[in-house]
Amino acid sequence: MSTTISCSRAVIPRVASASTRCRRFASTQTVASNSTTGLLLPKQYPEALSVKMHRRLYPEYYERKDKFNWEARDVVPYRKPRTKAKTIASKWAPVMRKDRVQTSLSQHFGIPIFAPSASNIKKSCPDPIAAVTASQTTLLDPSGARTRLFAKDNPECARVGDILLVRQRTGDPFAGVCINIRRRGVDTAILLRGQLTRVGVEMWYKVYSPLVEGIEVVQRAAKRARRARLTYMRTVKHDRGSVENVVRMYLRQKAALGTTDGQKKKGGAAAAAAMGGKKNKGRGKKR
Repeated sequence: MSTTISCSRAVIPRVASASTRCRRFASTQTVASNSTTGLLLPKQYPEALSVKMHRRLYPEYYERKDKFNWEARDVVPYRKPRTKAKTIASKWAPVMRKDRVQTSLSQHFGIPIFAPSASNIKKSCPDPIAAVTASQTTLLDPSGARTRLFAKDNPECARVGDILLVRQRTGDPFAGVCINIRRRGVDTAILLRGQLTRVGVEMWYKVYSPLVEGIEVVQRAAKRARRARLTYMRTVKHDRGSVENVVRMYLRQKAALGTTDGQKKKGGAAAAAAMGGKKNKGRGKKR
């Protein structure tokens, strides 16, 4: 009795081997292929570690291209953040019925939250820079004396060419000829030129600085200067030189007018001390 044995060629699909070029080792690599279709299996492309980690953290941003490879989606689906809503107390029930209450934020924080009112900044503060400047000026100069001293509409204001004396909270006072006034609101500053140890020195002082205790006009200019900046006074021909004698006479007159006859000596000593001088001490008895 004979039995028929099925041929393995008809049952098992034939598997052929196709050789592909390996770029790394410059050799051939055997890849299985289906002989019925004649197509190679999909090739797995290398994937960077950062891309792989991002794909595993956010799988909704990628879609499968084939069996081994992935590609990024053009349109990413919106994923609503998972937040646990808080229960709102019953006492806020009448408030929650109002129109301006934001329901989502109220459920997130557990209390009623109102939407901000649409305020017109042009009506509430039409000129914010001027408002800030005025508030800072009021804070730094409550009496308004320094503002009037350097205001252009004041006929007795300080001008370039005048000799000014600046007293500081820390350090000796400095006197010199004003050669420049820079008006910048709160940043208004003056440039004084004087002499220290026969060397010309120029100092910038902020008018509204808290370190400046006071500014006094020692002597007015004989004529109104025809320049806004007297930079020509730096030359040897037009240099004013030291103004120490003028300031000393001004302080003596001020001390004499502000004290009685019996206190003139003390006023003169105070004036000398204000200019950085020292009191003369007696030699005493010789032993």
